Amino acid sequence: MSSFWAFPGQGAQQPGMLHGLPDHPLVAQCLAEASAVLNEDALTLDTAAALQSTRAVQLCLLIAGVACTRVLMADGNAPDMVAGLSIGAYPAAVIAGALGFSDAVRLVALRGELMQSAYPQGYGMTALIGLDQPAVESLIARIHSDESPVYLANINADNQFVVAGCDEAMAAVAALAKEQGAAAAKRLAVSVPSHCELLAEPARTLADAFASVSLSAPTLKYLSGSTARPMLSADKVRDDLAFNMCRVIDWRSTVQTAYERGARLQIELPPGTVLTGLARRVFEQGSAVAFQGARLDTLSALSREEERRHP
Repeated sequence: MSSFWAFPGQGAQQPGMLHGLPDHPLVAQCLAEASAVLNEDALTLDTAAALQSTRAVQLCLLIAGVACTRVLMADGNAPDMVAGLSIGAYPAAVIAGALGFSDAVRLVALRGELMQSAYPQGYGMTALIGLDQPAVESLIARIHSDESPVYLANINADNQFVVAGCDEAMAAVAALAKEQGAAAAKRLAVSVPSHCELLAEPARTLADAFASVSLSAPTLKYLSGSTARPMLSADKVRDDLAFNMCRVIDWRSTVQTAYERGARLQIELPPGTVLTGLARRVFEQGSAVAFQGARLDTLSALSREEERRHP
């Protein structure tokens, strides 16, 4: 079987996303386990007001990803490879057997709190579409300073990038990008400057918390969204999870790695469909589909067909 299951990052969240999960015992079990760990009802995390909190957003993405993956696997499907964009690495690690779900809930709650408290306001992320990487890096170099920081944060596709930094610097880069012909410059629903050195200190604090958590070597291929390479040991996964908040995400190369290693079916776990659109540029001889909006029997049929082609 050669299927690649991808987990989205912050910005994909939607109000009501946990309430909209499939009516399935495994979903109820995930919600109950998360609620017990957090000592609060997980279903209160997905209101529009709650999703203003980085902690709530990241917990919702973790819970949704793990719950829907368990539903897929209970129907007889299994991935050959997994990867997650930013916070999506956590449900990917759970499904790969490297990290327990309860531990993931605790760590993600802390991760969100650390990121939010480090930059409570005035910072964020902006997507730039229509320019190549050298052009984006040139714009960043023109604007960045210690007083007005802005960094390359995500490499999503050949002409789609995300910058992170303070509001003023991002606005300046966006304005220059439009002058140079960018198709779009859109502020994302992310209130912290992820995937750059501004989050180095919170990452070190999270790494300290990881030191007391037991991880295992992945039981299937876990691709790092930062290096686009398989992480084979528990220590490698631990480092990848703790520090991905302050490392550039190279999702373009991660999807390419999955394809080059034989994946011909990508399934994007909830919420959203953005990763599906990005994968279709790479999976020319395969399929990319999103769990959201698809029928479970359709996803299972696609998985079985891929398994027959590549047993």
